[in-house]
Amino acid sequence: MKRFWIVLAGALAALSAAADVKLPALFSNGMVLQRETIAPMWGWAEPGEKITVSTTWGAKAAATAEKDGTWQVALKTPVAGGPFDITVQGNNTETLTNVLSGEVWLCTGQSNMDCELKFFTKDAKEEKYQPLVDYIRNEIKTANDPLLRHIAVPRNPSFYEKVSDFKGRWVSVNPEESSGITATGYFFGRELRRELGVPVGLVECTWGGTRIQAWISPDVYRADPEKAAYYESEAAALKKRSSTWNAETAEQVYQEALAKWEASDKKDKRPKKPIDPVKTPYLPVTLHNGMVSAVVPYAIKGAIWYQGESNSRYMTDSYEDYFTTLIQSWREEWGRGDFPFYWAQLANWDGRDAWMDRLGWVKVCDQQRRTLKLPNTGMAVLNDIGEAQDVHPHNKMDAGKRLALWALANDYGIKVPAYSGPLYKSHTIKKGTVLVTFDHAGSGLMTGHKNLLDDAEEVNEPLQFFEITGADHDWKRAEARIVSADTIDVSHPDIPDPVAVRYAWSIYPEGANLYNKEGLPASVFTTE
Repeated sequence: MKRFWIVLAGALAALSAAADVKLPALFSNGMVLQRETIAPMWGWAEPGEKITVSTTWGAKAAATAEKDGTWQVALKTPVAGGPFDITVQGNNTETLTNVLSGEVWLCTGQSNMDCELKFFTKDAKEEKYQPLVDYIRNEIKTANDPLLRHIAVPRNPSFYEKVSDFKGRWVSVNPEESSGITATGYFFGRELRRELGVPVGLVECTWGGTRIQAWISPDVYRADPEKAAYYESEAAALKKRSSTWNAETAEQVYQEALAKWEASDKKDKRPKKPIDPVKTPYLPVTLHNGMVSAVVPYAIKGAIWYQGESNSRYMTDSYEDYFTTLIQSWREEWGRGDFPFYWAQLANWDGRDAWMDRLGWVKVCDQQRRTLKLPNTGMAVLNDIGEAQDVHPHNKMDAGKRLALWALANDYGIKVPAYSGPLYKSHTIKKGTVLVTFDHAGSGLMTGHKNLLDDAEEVNEPLQFFEITGADHDWKRAEARIVSADTIDVSHPDIPDPVAVRYAWSIYPEGANLYNKEGLPASVFTTE
């Protein structure tokens, strides 16, 4: 009889737990809501359970849990401010405290968005960049802003199923917790805080070393015949690899290789730990399923993106196509119209690693520029703040600031001197000279030089890193001159009939020095 009551008590406890209202990690203490909008709020409960949501700013909403236990309400958010409380009531009650209303941005991409502030506190590989390390160390030690907050989606690849939640929490900027915040996102958010004076929330969804293909939904792949063929091919290959995967055998092989490496001179790379094929983050859809799906449709103002390094050696020529697809499909998924989408063009570095395709790098950069054809997009040019020996340049201060300039000018109506460097617009060929005209020339083009965090300064030097070619496609370093506020002419004495011009066409275009007078650098481009 005693056992019966124990079992019954356990069953009743399980039933009660199943009926409890549950909220995803995004909706937790310290969260930031997008201000003055209709924000979806969702969770889980017993099928048919009545859910009410009330707030201390006065908004209320109600829903009934669906057959699968999910529910969602539309919540009218207040003007910027807080802290507020949100109470969710069903068979139980959940109360969220210290809620702010402000500007929410999705921070996403690979390692240069993934790397936290603490990642950049290690000594620089080149001594001249050590002041940047010192700057970030001091920022972590001294920054204290309770109205700048961050939550990160943990790394979680999922090829077959969409994930709806994650373990995480909102943190604010303070010496104890700032070090774990995305560095690029932090400096972007810091600029918004300085200029807008409202709370800012950063939702981070990143994984270093990943390809753009992993961040796109399976539904998007299935809707396009060419992409569907690629997706199905990858699925078939995964099924084959999984059928022969044996964790025990893989670990044994790894340990043997590791022992051999330990006994060697260690000039070769350290062996990598084996990974279950289904858990690799490099397959299409894996990071959309496992990470992005847990964020959609959280109300955001827009997104900032820093990715492309991995695609410089994988499906490089398709990058513009996939990037365009990603932006359009995310906008459709979120259902918030053409929300702002800004990205960092890859920074310059020397790329001597054996795995790096040097031409692929610059091709990705140019395709990032061409993706600006989409409405409400923008690109921060970084080809003057990279580091020759480090694919993760320390100057995330300027990277974040340049991304923020796009948002401040286009989304918040803040008057800034310029928010983009010169972007190729058009060209004409006249008597052996190519005239190139630029958008975003600001108050005029200039030859400039930038040192660390200093603003770029005009210098009395010739323009560098322009190349020109005739029909033979034999590119030569060209002579280039600024001839008006937004135009340069490019020529070479040995090319009387030029057909194309390009600029900064290198993984490390050392000396490229075209700026606008507001101090923002020109993007790589080719007129081909």
